[in-house]
Amino acid sequence: MKPFFTVLLLWAGIACSQTQAAPVSLSEYKRILFIGDSITHAGHYVSYLETWLRQNNQCLPEMIQVGLPSETCTGLSEPEHPWPRPNVHERLQRALKKAQPDLVFACYGMNDGIYYPFSEERFATYQKGLEKLIAEVHAYGAKLILLTPPPFDPIKLKGTKKIRPLGAETYAWFAIYEGYDDVVKKYSRHVLSLKCDERVLTTVDLHTAVTNAFTEQRKTEPNFSFHPDGVHLNAGGHKVMTTAIMKELGITDSLEDLDEDLYQLVHERQTLLHYSWLTHIGHKRPSTKAGIPLPEARKQAKVLEQKIQDHLHGR
Repeated sequence: MKPFFTVLLLWAGIACSQTQAAPVSLSEYKRILFIGDSITHAGHYVSYLETWLRQNNQCLPEMIQVGLPSETCTGLSEPEHPWPRPNVHERLQRALKKAQPDLVFACYGMNDGIYYPFSEERFATYQKGLEKLIAEVHAYGAKLILLTPPPFDPIKLKGTKKIRPLGAETYAWFAIYEGYDDVVKKYSRHVLSLKCDERVLTTVDLHTAVTNAFTEQRKTEPNFSFHPDGVHLNAGGHKVMTTAIMKELGITDSLEDLDEDLYQLVHERQTLLHYSWLTHIGHKRPSTKAGIPLPEARKQAKVLEQKIQDHLHGR
């Protein structure tokens, strides 16, 4: 019976992966929480998504972005990290209670392999960390969309001390295993497998989307990269991420006609509120900019909101 059961599970996984998810309308939600590591902390993909919604006269939910640099969902840290990496589970309950979202986007994985070659033990810890995140969001009562980590791209690091070959004694965020994207890819595949979980609304494959985009660019520009440091994406990379999210939500529009001036205003407002929300929720990451009190940030955000409305209406 065991071989049959194994085949049955494999068939179920394939069937689930081939099933098209129903389009997800963000307009159905009042408050959306975006949580993740430094990639979410940069905030560009959140601001691009909000800009598209505004530009296309969509009903706009409140979008709260609380990405925290260095964070994991595992609680793991590389030995040479200056302090223990923050663990999302230290603040997730507070974030849910204070932000009160009805939809959560979560993006973890880049830091969770701690920049070392693949380890089954670390991978199991990542699986447990994601399971705990899923369970906590589900218990709170919000819907959940999981984003895979985007790829690690070492092309700009080749020939530098910022990457190390297989067999090095130690690795760290400043000396990354050169094949680390193989680790990130495995983590991404696990995220995608969770699309079958009834507690997960859908998953978004950022890893493949970004990899395909820079692979296409390299046909004419061999050293092209969205990643100045191998890990963090520039605004162009975030735009690719946004397009992948929109596609999964059933939005086929291109971002080529996005109003960049509108985006700059939206991103300024998002950044102001981002730091305020980080401080309001609380976290354990040292050397992180403190935000102003949330009531004051909301007052300043109203001024920026007026500028956004003036821009939208040509005033």
